[in-house]
Amino acid sequence: AAKFPPEQGVTRLREITVQVGRTGVLTPVANLEPINIGGVLVQRATLHNQDEIDRKDIRPGDYVVIQRAGDVIPQVLKVQNPEGHTRQNPWHLPDHCPICHSHAIRTDDQVAVKCTGGLICKAQASLRLRHFVSKGAFDIEGLGGKHIELFFKENIIATPKDIFTLQARDGIDFKPLSQWEGWGEKSAQKLFKAIDKVRHVRLDRFIYALGIPQVGEVTAKLLARHYGTFDRFFESLKRAAKGIEAPERQDLLNIHGLGE
Repeated sequence: AAKFPPEQGVTRLREITVQVGRTGVLTPVANLEPINIGGVLVQRATLHNQDEIDRKDIRPGDYVVIQRAGDVIPQVLKVQNPEGHTRQNPWHLPDHCPICHSHAIRTDDQVAVKCTGGLICKAQASLRLRHFVSKGAFDIEGLGGKHIELFFKENIIATPKDIFTLQARDGIDFKPLSQWEGWGEKSAQKLFKAIDKVRHVRLDRFIYALGIPQVGEVTAKLLARHYGTFDRFFESLKRAAKGIEAPERQDLLNIHGLGE
Protein backbone atom coordinates (compact mmCIF):
# COMPACT_ATOMS: atom_id res chain seq x y z
CA ALA A 1 0.00 0.00 0.00
CA ALA A 2 1.35 3.41 -0.93
CA LYS A 3 1.28 6.14 1.69
CA PHE A 4 1.36 9.86 1.12
CA PRO A 5 4.24 11.62 2.91
CA PRO A 6 3.12 13.32 6.16
CA GLU A 7 2.15 16.97 5.84
CA GLN A 8 4.72 19.32 7.39
CA GLY A 9 4.84 22.94 8.50
CA VAL A 10 7.23 25.42 10.12
CA THR A 11 6.36 27.29 13.30
CA ARG A 12 8.09 28.97 16.22
CA LEU A 13 8.88 27.13 19.43
CA ARG A 14 7.72 29.53 22.14
CA GLU A 15 9.12 27.65 25.14
CA ILE A 16 10.02 24.22 26.48
CA THR A 17 8.17 23.06 29.58
CA VAL A 18 8.56 19.89 31.66
CA GLN A 19 5.93 17.24 32.39
CA VAL A 20 6.31 14.72 35.22
CA GLY A 21 5.03 11.22 34.47
CA ARG A 22 3.65 8.45 36.70
CA THR A 23 7.07 6.89 37.25
CA GLY A 24 8.73 10.28 37.81
CA VAL A 25 10.23 10.67 34.33
CA LEU A 26 10.69 14.31 33.32
CA THR A 27 9.58 14.84 29.72
CA PRO A 28 10.36 18.07 27.83
CA VAL A 29 7.40 19.44 25.85
CA ALA A 30 7.57 21.98 23.01
CA ASN A 31 4.95 24.74 23.31
CA LEU A 32 4.46 26.02 19.76
CA GLU A 33 2.83 28.91 18.03
CA PRO A 34 -0.39 27.23 16.77
CA ILE A 35 -0.07 25.73 13.31
CA ASN A 36 -2.57 23.81 11.17
CA ILE A 37 -1.18 20.43 10.09
CA GLY A 38 -3.51 18.26 8.05
CA GLY A 39 -6.62 19.98 9.39
CA VAL A 40 -5.53 19.76 13.05
CA LEU A 41 -4.32 22.72 15.13
CA VAL A 42 -1.01 21.71 16.71
CA GLN A 43 0.22 23.66 19.75
CA ARG A 44 2.30 21.11 21.68
CA ALA A 45 4.69 18.27 20.83
CA THR A 46 6.83 15.99 22.98
CA LEU A 47 10.60 16.38 22.71
CA HIS A 48 11.12 12.95 24.37
CA ASN A 49 14.35 13.48 26.35
CA GLN A 50 17.54 15.52 26.70
CA ASP A 51 19.49 13.35 24.22
CA GLU A 52 16.89 14.05 21.53
CA ILE A 53 17.02 17.81 22.20
CA ASP A 54 20.84 17.77 22.05
CA ARG A 55 20.88 15.68 18.87
CA LYS A 56 18.54 18.07 17.03
CA ASP A 57 19.97 21.14 18.83
CA ILE A 58 16.50 22.48 19.65
CA ARG A 59 16.30 25.73 21.62
CA PRO A 60 13.42 27.97 22.77
CA GLY A 61 12.68 30.65 20.16
CA ASP A 62 13.79 28.44 17.25
CA TYR A 63 11.68 27.85 14.16
CA VAL A 64 11.03 24.14 13.80
CA VAL A 65 9.62 21.72 11.21
CA ILE A 66 6.52 19.94 12.55
CA GLN A 67 4.74 16.87 11.26
CA ARG A 68 2.16 14.48 12.65
CA ALA A 69 3.75 11.02 12.87
CA GLY A 70 1.38 8.55 11.25
CA ASP A 71 -0.88 11.58 10.74
CA VAL A 72 -1.60 11.47 14.49
CA ILE A 73 1.19 12.39 16.93
CA PRO A 74 2.83 15.82 16.52
CA GLN A 75 6.61 15.66 16.38
CA VAL A 76 9.46 18.13 15.95
CA LEU A 77 11.62 16.99 13.02
CA LYS A 78 14.38 19.60 12.93
CA VAL A 79 15.30 23.24 13.41
CA GLN A 80 14.83 25.52 10.39
CA ASN A 81 15.67 29.07 11.42
CA PRO A 82 15.46 31.96 8.94
CA GLU A 83 18.67 33.74 8.03
CA GLY A 84 19.80 36.21 10.68
CA HIS A 85 17.81 34.53 13.48
CA THR A 86 19.39 35.04 16.92
CA ARG A 87 19.37 31.83 18.93
CA GLN A 88 18.99 31.43 22.67
CA ASN A 89 21.31 29.38 24.88
CA PRO A 90 21.03 25.56 24.72
CA TRP A 91 18.19 24.17 26.85
CA HIS A 92 18.71 21.56 29.57
CA LEU A 93 16.34 19.58 31.76
CA PRO A 94 16.31 20.89 35.36
CA ASP A 95 18.11 18.99 38.14
CA HIS A 96 15.04 19.45 40.37
CA CYS A 97 11.44 18.34 39.82
CA PRO A 98 9.26 21.31 38.75
CA ILE A 99 6.36 19.98 40.89
CA CYS A 100 7.84 18.87 44.24
CA HIS A 101 11.38 20.30 43.84
CA SER A 102 12.99 16.95 44.74
CA HIS A 103 16.28 16.07 43.03
CA ALA A 104 15.96 14.84 39.46
CA ILE A 105 18.63 12.31 38.50
CA ARG A 106 19.72 10.34 35.46
CA THR A 107 21.24 6.88 35.88
CA ASP A 108 24.15 5.88 33.67
CA ASP A 109 22.21 3.28 31.69
CA GLN A 110 19.09 5.34 30.97
CA VAL A 111 18.25 8.39 28.88
CA ALA A 112 15.40 9.37 31.23
CA VAL A 113 15.79 11.94 34.00
CA LYS A 114 13.63 11.02 37.00
CA CYS A 115 12.19 12.87 39.97
CA THR A 116 13.24 11.16 43.22
CA GLY A 117 10.23 12.46 45.16
CA GLY A 118 8.08 9.34 44.70
CA LEU A 119 4.66 9.69 46.30
CA ILE A 120 5.49 13.06 47.87
CA CYS A 121 5.44 14.40 44.30
CA LYS A 122 1.84 15.38 43.59
CA ALA A 123 2.21 14.75 39.86
CA GLN A 124 3.40 11.19 40.44
CA ALA A 125 0.92 10.48 43.25
CA SER A 126 -2.08 11.59 41.18
CA LEU A 127 -1.02 9.64 38.07
CA ARG A 128 -0.23 6.51 40.12
CA LEU A 129 -3.71 6.63 41.61
CA ARG A 130 -5.19 6.89 38.12
CA HIS A 131 -3.11 3.88 37.11
CA PHE A 132 -4.24 1.95 40.22
CA VAL A 133 -7.91 2.17 39.17
CA SER A 134 -7.28 1.75 35.42
CA LYS A 135 -8.79 -1.02 33.30
CA GLY A 136 -5.97 -3.56 33.62
CA ALA A 137 -5.61 -2.92 37.34
CA PHE A 138 -8.46 -2.59 39.88
CA ASP A 139 -10.85 -1.25 37.22
CA ILE A 140 -13.28 0.37 39.68
CA GLU A 141 -16.50 1.25 37.90
CA GLY A 142 -17.43 4.91 38.41
CA LEU A 143 -13.95 5.89 39.62
CA GLY A 144 -12.25 7.16 36.49
CA GLY A 145 -9.36 9.56 35.98
CA LYS A 146 -11.48 12.70 36.43
CA HIS A 147 -12.92 11.47 39.74
CA ILE A 148 -9.47 10.51 41.03
CA GLU A 149 -8.15 13.94 40.04
CA LEU A 150 -11.01 15.65 41.90
CA PHE A 151 -10.70 13.51 45.04
CA PHE A 152 -6.92 13.98 45.03
CA LYS A 153 -7.28 17.75 44.67
CA GLU A 154 -9.73 17.81 47.59
CA ASN A 155 -7.30 15.72 49.72
CA ILE A 156 -9.85 12.91 50.08
CA ILE A 157 -7.73 10.28 48.31
CA ALA A 158 -3.95 10.55 48.58
CA THR A 159 -2.93 6.86 48.49
CA PRO A 160 -4.60 3.67 47.20
CA LYS A 161 -5.51 2.76 50.79
CA ASP A 162 -7.74 5.85 50.97
CA ILE A 163 -9.95 4.44 48.19
CA PHE A 164 -10.98 1.53 50.41
CA THR A 165 -11.79 3.75 53.41
CA LEU A 166 -13.83 6.22 51.36
CA GLN A 167 -17.24 4.98 52.54
CA ALA A 168 -16.16 4.83 56.19
CA ARG A 169 -14.97 8.45 56.02
CA ASP A 170 -17.95 9.71 53.98
CA GLY A 171 -19.67 12.53 55.89
CA ILE A 172 -17.02 12.43 58.63
CA ASP A 173 -13.76 13.61 57.05
CA PHE A 174 -15.55 15.41 54.21
CA LYS A 175 -19.01 16.48 53.09
CA PRO A 176 -21.13 13.44 52.14
CA LEU A 177 -20.42 12.46 48.56
CA SER A 178 -24.17 12.36 47.83
CA GLN A 179 -24.29 16.13 48.43
CA TRP A 180 -21.53 16.97 45.96
CA GLU A 181 -22.40 18.69 42.69
CA GLY A 182 -23.13 16.07 40.04
CA TRP A 183 -23.55 13.33 42.64
CA GLY A 184 -26.58 11.88 44.40
CA GLU A 185 -27.43 9.12 46.85
CA LYS A 186 -27.63 6.48 44.11
CA SER A 187 -24.35 7.39 42.41
CA ALA A 188 -22.50 7.52 45.76
CA GLN A 189 -23.82 4.10 46.81
CA LYS A 190 -23.00 2.70 43.38
CA LEU A 191 -19.38 3.83 43.78
CA PHE A 192 -19.10 2.35 47.28
CA LYS A 193 -20.45 -0.99 45.98
CA ALA A 194 -17.97 -0.93 43.08
CA ILE A 195 -15.11 -0.39 45.57
CA ASP A 196 -16.36 -3.26 47.77
CA LYS A 197 -16.47 -5.50 44.71
CA VAL A 198 -12.71 -5.19 44.13
CA ARG A 199 -11.50 -5.66 47.71
CA HIS A 200 -10.42 -9.11 46.52
CA VAL A 201 -8.65 -8.91 43.18
CA ARG A 202 -6.52 -11.28 41.08
CA LEU A 203 -2.80 -11.19 41.93
CA ASP A 204 -1.75 -10.16 38.41
CA ARG A 205 -4.12 -7.17 38.52
CA PHE A 206 -2.73 -6.17 41.92
CA ILE A 207 0.90 -6.39 40.75
CA TYR A 208 0.08 -4.34 37.64
CA ALA A 209 -1.78 -1.78 39.79
CA LEU A 210 1.38 -1.16 41.84
CA GLY A 211 2.84 0.67 38.84
CA ILE A 212 6.30 -0.89 39.03
CA PRO A 213 8.44 0.51 36.17
CA GLN A 214 8.62 -1.91 33.20
CA VAL A 215 5.97 -4.21 34.74
CA GLY A 216 2.99 -4.13 32.40
CA GLU A 217 -0.01 -6.45 32.22
CA VAL A 218 1.94 -9.28 30.53
CA THR A 219 4.84 -9.21 33.03
CA ALA A 220 2.38 -8.98 35.94
CA LYS A 221 0.71 -12.19 34.72
CA LEU A 222 4.10 -13.94 34.48
CA LEU A 223 4.95 -12.94 38.05
CA ALA A 224 1.53 -13.91 39.40
CA ARG A 225 1.68 -17.31 37.70
CA HIS A 226 5.18 -17.96 39.08
CA TYR A 227 4.65 -16.85 42.68
CA GLY A 228 1.00 -17.75 43.17
CA THR A 229 0.38 -15.61 46.27
CA PHE A 230 1.20 -12.03 47.18
CA ASP A 231 3.11 -13.06 50.34
CA ARG A 232 5.41 -15.34 48.34
CA PHE A 233 5.89 -12.67 45.65
CA PHE A 234 6.66 -9.93 48.20
CA GLU A 235 9.00 -11.96 50.43
CA SER A 236 10.89 -13.44 47.46
CA LEU A 237 11.50 -10.02 45.89
CA LYS A 238 12.69 -8.58 49.21
CA ARG A 239 15.28 -11.36 49.44
CA ALA A 240 16.14 -11.07 45.71
CA ALA A 241 16.94 -7.38 46.23
CA LYS A 242 19.70 -8.20 48.73
CA GLY A 243 22.25 -9.01 46.04
CA ILE A 244 23.30 -10.87 42.92
CA GLU A 245 24.08 -14.03 44.91
CA ALA A 246 20.57 -14.32 46.39
CA PRO A 247 18.92 -17.55 45.07
CA GLU A 248 15.60 -15.69 44.85
CA ARG A 249 17.20 -13.35 42.32
CA GLN A 250 18.14 -16.27 40.08
CA ASP A 251 14.65 -17.69 40.56
CA LEU A 252 13.24 -14.41 39.30
CA LEU A 253 15.55 -14.41 36.26
CA ASN A 254 14.52 -18.00 35.46
CA ILE A 255 11.00 -16.80 34.65
CA HIS A 256 10.65 -17.04 30.87
CA GLY A 257 10.15 -13.53 29.50
CA LEU A 258 12.00 -11.66 32.26
CA GLY A 259 15.50 -10.31 31.70
CA GLU A 260 18.09 -8.65 33.89
